[in-house]
Amino acid sequence: MRAMLRPASIMRITMTYTIHGHIDPKFRAVVDVFAEQLPAAPRMGGAALTVYHRQQKVLDIWAGVANKEGNAWQADSMSISYSTTKGILSTLAHMLVDRGILQYDLPIAHYWPEFAQQGKHSISLRHVLTHEAGLYHIRSMIQDAHEMLDWPHMLEVMAQARPLHAAGARNGYHALTFGWLVGGLIEKATHAPLSETLAQLITQPLKLDGCFIGVPDSELARCTDIIGAARYKPRTNTSKPRTPLPQQLIDKSLRWSGFNPDTTTEALLPRGMNKFYLDEARSLQACIPGANGVFTARSLAKVYAALANDGEIDGVRLLSPARVKEISRVYNRQRGDVFPMPMHWRLGYHRVFTTWPQTPHAFGHFGYGGSGAWADPSRELGVGYIVNTGSGSPFADFRLWRINTAVIKAAG
Repeated sequence: MRAMLRPASIMRITMTYTIHGHIDPKFRAVVDVFAEQLPAAPRMGGAALTVYHRQQKVLDIWAGVANKEGNAWQADSMSISYSTTKGILSTLAHMLVDRGILQYDLPIAHYWPEFAQQGKHSISLRHVLTHEAGLYHIRSMIQDAHEMLDWPHMLEVMAQARPLHAAGARNGYHALTFGWLVGGLIEKATHAPLSETLAQLITQPLKLDGCFIGVPDSELARCTDIIGAARYKPRTNTSKPRTPLPQQLIDKSLRWSGFNPDTTTEALLPRGMNKFYLDEARSLQACIPGANGVFTARSLAKVYAALANDGEIDGVRLLSPARVKEISRVYNRQRGDVFPMPMHWRLGYHRVFTTWPQTPHAFGHFGYGGSGAWADPSRELGVGYIVNTGSGSPFADFRLWRINTAVIKAAG
């Protein structure tokens, strides 16, 4: 039976929350930190957090509101998790490598002949997973963000795109294009819809209660509304508004260091994004596998718990131990073209951010608006966190960093 938890630290925020779920007493301090990250204003959102430690689910909690009407977040509520999707998509690709269906270093064009256009004949899955393919410039590839709803069209766009640099020469975060590149390759290699492969290889074997790239009609009612700033609408530069002085100084400093902030716009903001919402029903049901995955926290945590345990959980093996070792190795440490900080890219995952502990062996993927999921094999941890309101940072925000720190401390 699920307990009703009311940590003393809940009074630090301006409204009273009831934290639903269950918890191992060793992780009680994590509940306090989780509560501190909930919105201070009433009806402004909610969150869910699940943690596995040593293959056991030690924390599974949720709180807040799920929609603009103020309905309570439920045990099976799901939320769009933006780039957190990339970690699940990458795991699916690695499973196909383990099965001999894909190879990291074979050209993508081997499986997808049309992809060889515009000098892309040598680009491999490894180049895409490490963000070294030079194909992040979505703003130059399409004329309007609504084109992203059309899966066959976006595969044609990827096939016809010209890379910005030679494969492997540099890295730049493929914020949106990653999904069509990896997801398209998976479809070409398996000859099956991406959603079907995801269900057959991950969702069904692990008995996950919410793991979708393209939400079916029957599950839409479980999706939370995005409330507040987390909707995928960062400021665009299309009208070239006057930049505030502090931001001007930041931009000048970045340019002086050799970083061009305009590449961030190229990677994250296709034209028309100010009229496009990833959390609307038609977007949730589309196939945009770099950004529109919808999950429960426990589904995310269980996948990463398997990765933290040499690829296996509850008797179900996702990956071989050798594969887990390979995918967690850091492939580049230099600052990329899209963000002015090194992400320490693994094969489809990045470094895990916290507010103080060192996590050299941890890997995962965080998402716009605050979500994230990760594994740390050295600590035997798998973590999943979903939210429906946030600050709008491409790699989550300090809420998840604080929660991660508390989880690591509780795990000892």
